[in-house]
Amino acid sequence: MRIWSDSFTEGGPIPPRCAFAVGDPDSHVRLSDNRSPHLAWDDVPAGTKSLVLICHDPDVPSVGDDVNQEGRTVPAALPRVDFFHWSLVDIPVCLKSLAEGMFSDMVTPHGKPGPLVPFTIKNGTEHQLRQGINDYTGWFASDPTMAGEYYGYDGPCPPWNDERVHTYVFTLYALDIPRLPLVGRFSGTELRLAIRGHILDEARTFGVYSLNPDVAALLTT
Repeated sequence: MRIWSDSFTEGGPIPPRCAFAVGDPDSHVRLSDNRSPHLAWDDVPAGTKSLVLICHDPDVPSVGDDVNQEGRTVPAALPRVDFFHWSLVDIPVCLKSLAEGMFSDMVTPHGKPGPLVPFTIKNGTEHQLRQGINDYTGWFASDPTMAGEYYGYDGPCPPWNDERVHTYVFTLYALDIPRLPLVGRFSGTELRLAIRGHILDEARTFGVYSLNPDVAALLTT
């Protein structure tokens, strides 16, 4: 099984239009277009009943003391943790791609609704996909202008003073069940637990992103 994107080259930078924020010389960051990237896949194994997509960033600082603080940087050597940007489940096997912007086309303060996502395939068949909450739900919890439940895709917004380039991994799982045994609101961590024992195959692609001007300048397009 393989997965790829026409929105970015594997291992290359995530385009700013697919990010939650872009760099700004005056305020460090400003909100961007936040478009979900194009993704496509093939070679799904026989016996697959549904697909699951997870996007996560494994480079998030484990300690936030220096994050976005003037005159300080987040050391590259600081231990890192996962941050989930997107969880999409119950994807029908007949679906082969997701168009850019299909699941997000702007930053939505307080988050997009979920988990149900009505979806119609080109042949007119309707499917009920579901999306989990992403980790902006926790990140913005104490910000009254942004707090809410963030379902679906929200793109990169790494600390603007991080010395490390952040990697955004899109992983597609082929499952032996047609519907995930999750009810209501679910997180990326809960999804990972739910798919254990049901994975027939998996494939991944990745892009990179930085809001640190010195680090971003080193990324090739």
